[in-house]
Amino acid sequence: MNRPDDPADIRAFQRRADGITTSGRLEPGDPARLAAIGVRHVVNLALDSHPEALADEAALLAAQGIAYTHIPVPFDAPSPDHVAALANALALHAGPHHIHCIMNWRVSAFFYLIDRARGVPEADARAQMTKVWNPLEDESAPQVWRALAKGPFP
Repeated sequence: MNRPDDPADIRAFQRRADGITTSGRLEPGDPARLAAIGVRHVVNLALDSHPEALADEAALLAAQGIAYTHIPVPFDAPSPDHVAALANALALHAGPHHIHCIMNWRVSAFFYLIDRARGVPEADARAQMTKVWNPLEDESAPQVWRALAKGPFP
């Protein structure tokens, strides 16, 4: 589903059928690359304190004319409120959107829940999520992620 001009070398980069792009961590040159493919809004679900977090991400994106929303989601404590905040950020800001965290795990699980709430069949939503991570079947996934992914859907 990726386009030829997508920066597929960004960690775990994905383009969804709805045009939203997702990935793991961003590096200093990535804001310009996202702008080049038309991204106008970035949502970061990672904590600023993570050792792989992009320093000054908001400023780097602003320099490219990209709006920024930060929804810090502790990996050990995701909640339905975080999922709702992502859905709200997507509704409030013009796209195209790019959503990222460190590994694209938070993002893929959250979109699974958003897709299910939008009526996407479970098999289709799961297929999209499992391109990156499957907390429903990954035995090493923290229990809190398995519980969150089981719903209820926001």
